[in-house]
Amino acid sequence: MSRLLSKLSPLINKSRSVRLFSSSKTGPCISICSVVEPSPDGRGDIGEVLLFDVSKFELVRAVKTFPDEFQEAALVGASHGWGFFSNREDRSVFISDFLNPYASKTEPKMIPLPPFTTRFGCQTEVVCNVAMSSPPEPYDKDWAVGVKFLGKQLSFCRPHCDMRWTNIQTPFESWDTSKLMYSKKDERFYLLAPGGKYLCSWDLNFKKDKKPKFHELVLHDVPEMTSSVWKHMESFFREDHWVESPSGESFLVKWFYEYTTEGFKTPTALVFREEDTVCGKKNMRYTKDIGDLCIFISQGDDFCVEASSCNLHPNSVVLNGRVFALVDIGKRRYSYYEYPEGTPGRIPHSPYWLPPFSS
Repeated sequence: MSRLLSKLSPLINKSRSVRLFSSSKTGPCISICSVVEPSPDGRGDIGEVLLFDVSKFELVRAVKTFPDEFQEAALVGASHGWGFFSNREDRSVFISDFLNPYASKTEPKMIPLPPFTTRFGCQTEVVCNVAMSSPPEPYDKDWAVGVKFLGKQLSFCRPHCDMRWTNIQTPFESWDTSKLMYSKKDERFYLLAPGGKYLCSWDLNFKKDKKPKFHELVLHDVPEMTSSVWKHMESFFREDHWVESPSGESFLVKWFYEYTTEGFKTPTALVFREEDTVCGKKNMRYTKDIGDLCIFISQGDDFCVEASSCNLHPNSVVLNGRVFALVDIGKRRYSYYEYPEGTPGRIPHSPYWLPPFSS
């Protein structure tokens, strides 16, 4: 009897056929689910990881041994292509490369983290997102992990130095539309304040200094729209995302989406590029041209990919969450994706983009 797990989701532009994973590189992927069946020899379970490669519009399958540790674990986040799992029974936490189609088929890596601890007046049951300073491998003694919970708590840990969480209370209620991210260029964790007007940050010495550094975001060349259009957009749901490109450019992405009786639709993305920082203020200028970049937005790590390297649509933002769509920011047009042929009829929700994998 097979079953679907996606504690390990969603959509797709008309796709091609299903194929077993065999190429040496993927484009950005979505983890759809894992189909689990008993092993033919009766020794444990076999898990078939289903990914959607958006660059090829194909569903790919990777067959792996399904470890016992996953039986009661839920996927609560993703960063650098690694999944964060939390056991619903004993609250243990671990990171795994199980979602990587090139990782070991029989012995996926699993790195334990300390159980979450809760600050007074906060909660650690609902995880909004996770961020890492780098992948767990290769070894980096300064490797840092950050977890953002629904509410006011952030938790940081440097597993190679101290297997204890440093819990920080943010000066504001931080809901699921505000995400923690790590800037490789600045070597800081960033969190947008609600409303997207301020950016607060912590460096890797968060254990000694828990106070955030604040940056005001000053927007320039905001698109001209009629008052009726702005009023209509004010009724939309909105998410703000801080994203860094491979070259170190920083972008503020404002994602608007309308909710109707038919569900979420009409996505709009406004992109602002950081020009400079003066006296703690970051000057952000609206742009309709990010060149060959494609920005991927989800509840996992947001990231940029050079479109030409993966056969992607340039100058675009790809959204995965309440809607699954591509927005061409130059032409201000959007298109939705559909599930590829071969996707199971019912799948759990897992709104995470995974960056390109290679062998």
